[in-house]
Amino acid sequence: MKRNLFRVIYISALICFLISSFISLPSKAANDPTKDLVYVIPIEQSIETGLQKFLERAFEEAYENGADHIILKVNTFGGVITNAIDIGEMIRTSPVPTTAYIQGKALSAGSYISLNANNIMMQPGSSIGAAAIVDIQGNRVEDSKTIASWSGQMKSAAELNNRNPNYAMGMVDDKLVVEVAEIDRTYGKGDLISFTSKEAVLAGYAEGEASNIEEVLINLNIESYEIVEVNQSPAETLARFVTNPIVMSLLLLIGLVGVAFEVLMPGFGFPGILGVCAFALYFFGHYIAGFATIEHVLLFALGVVLLLIEIFVPSFGIFGVLGIISLTSSVILAASNAGNAMLSLLIAFISACIVIAISIKYLGHKGIWNRFILRESLSSEKGFNSTELKDDLLGEKGITLTPLRPSGMARLQDERVDVVTSGEFIGRSVEVIVVKVEGTRIVVREV
Repeated sequence: MKRNLFRVIYISALICFLISSFISLPSKAANDPTKDLVYVIPIEQSIETGLQKFLERAFEEAYENGADHIILKVNTFGGVITNAIDIGEMIRTSPVPTTAYIQGKALSAGSYISLNANNIMMQPGSSIGAAAIVDIQGNRVEDSKTIASWSGQMKSAAELNNRNPNYAMGMVDDKLVVEVAEIDRTYGKGDLISFTSKEAVLAGYAEGEASNIEEVLINLNIESYEIVEVNQSPAETLARFVTNPIVMSLLLLIGLVGVAFEVLMPGFGFPGILGVCAFALYFFGHYIAGFATIEHVLLFALGVVLLLIEIFVPSFGIFGVLGIISLTSSVILAASNAGNAMLSLLIAFISACIVIAISIKYLGHKGIWNRFILRESLSSEKGFNSTELKDDLLGEKGITLTPLRPSGMARLQDERVDVVTSGEFIGRSVEVIVVKVEGTRIVVREV
């Protein structure tokens, strides 16, 4: 047991050391004071919590290093609206002027983020708009209150830089009939507004087109500049991957099943290592994303210890219940969204129960389960008897020591024996004979 504990500590420490080596700290830019310092930050793939934390770190680094301008390279189909709103506020309130450079798609939440920037430049062939709300399955959300709320956010973002707010609302709600006079087209009745780069310039939704960053800077009248490109560190990339709800459920499932297999087949082999790695990745990803703290990790460890105590030192379920509460609380508190965390944990728990049930069925003859399961057949044929058998008394005669009404005591083979009649009454000091022996039941009748 101690050796396994040392192995857990050693492997956990090794994992922490390896993944911590991927963390890149913000670098101090040694820029030429005669040139404008331009930070280029990518907004790519899906908009979610991991991206938001990366952007917060990048904006803080740009501000601390005295950046003169920030260019956001936008290429996204959208993502989580709540994260997009937080990112939009960060861009809107940034003391450093910001330009959104759309290189491919700025759809849905991506269009909202772009509208919060001071300027929008677009690569030829790129597009902006189509900001309808969809659920996790990709289906359109038809709730009028939700649409109205998101439409209001888009409208406010458009008005920041005197862009036509009706166009932004038409990107959200295809029931609105919106006439875009600049391109001589009317949208509505199932047609969401989505501008190409040329259409966006004509409609006032972009300041111009640019094929590369250098052309963007020329359009911004920045002639002498120094560019600093900020990219996600391997740790931040891992955090974005880990905080995905599907990946969260998978890691929790692997962790639970790995621990269960280690209990089924002790020795801290591959299942135990895999379970520890899964839980370590879960908490590490959420720690890098800025949600998990060391307190959450300690709470999880406490839950594991309590469950182990319940296994080896039964406490009528007290330690087990406290352990489950600790584990559940640590997983939920370490996540960015309590609802998503509870759903992921529930899915993982149900899946783990199924896997464990199958394992018990096919691997139940191994491991710790042998300590709790009685596999030996305690039959009389194998010599196991709870009481001494009296088969040799059949046919023996004796004297009653007490009246039999119908049970009592008799002396048989010089021993006091409990006997019973078939229902009749027999007095004391009467000679009787054993007519039947059924286990410990000895039936007699009067001679």
